[in-house]
Amino acid sequence: MAYGSREVFRDFSCRCPRGRITVILGASGSGKSTILRLIGGLVRPEAGQVLVDGEDVTGLSERQLYRVRSKLGMMFQGGALLDSLTVFENLAFPLREHTRLGEAEIAAAVHRRLEAVGLAGVDDLLPGQLSGGMMRRVALARAIMRDPVILLCDEPFSGLDPVSVRLIERLLRTVNTQLGSSMIVVSHHIPSTLRLADHVILLLPQRVVEGSPAALRRSPDPEVAAFLDEGPVEPAAAGEAP
Repeated sequence: MAYGSREVFRDFSCRCPRGRITVILGASGSGKSTILRLIGGLVRPEAGQVLVDGEDVTGLSERQLYRVRSKLGMMFQGGALLDSLTVFENLAFPLREHTRLGEAEIAAAVHRRLEAVGLAGVDDLLPGQLSGGMMRRVALARAIMRDPVILLCDEPFSGLDPVSVRLIERLLRTVNTQLGSSMIVVSHHIPSTLRLADHVILLLPQRVVEGSPAALRRSPDPEVAAFLDEGPVEPAAAGEAP
């Protein structure tokens, strides 16, 4: 997998256990968000397979990809809510676009999801009126509106205070338990990863290490230990792959 002359992955392989929470952990520019794009068929590898719910998406047409994408929910970094729409309208939007539900059913579904993330009385607020933690909760509610088989979360803890981080952790765990969906979380937040994950995919500079948080903590591998103890060493002038 490469962007022009920049190689992101070579001989890369990993698996995300069904129904569990997998956290992809790594430094900026290591390819974390690229993995989410591969899963959604937004980019395609030069070789190999990307299996999503048992189906290889690498050779699918855009029409065929729509069927696979309907199984996915996406919690975007920063929320990515539509600024001109209220909270209610943001959550109702995917149901109005992709289902035949009536307005009463849509309203009930929106309020059910807002309740699931611990929010009430926010229907008429605009995204600009939300705190960072509220924004992430609304983004999570929108991501689960259609009961996804796989929930993708891109840096859900970035920029949040410690209290909000713990709240989002609990909500992600609750959603995973209630929906039974497979959850793939991209993060560079090591404490949250070790608390939340059932399975960790650690992207090191030249290789990938997988395992449970407990197994990685016990790892005799000095590179793994250094990463978990000190955190990722961020490149001076590198950004996440486009």
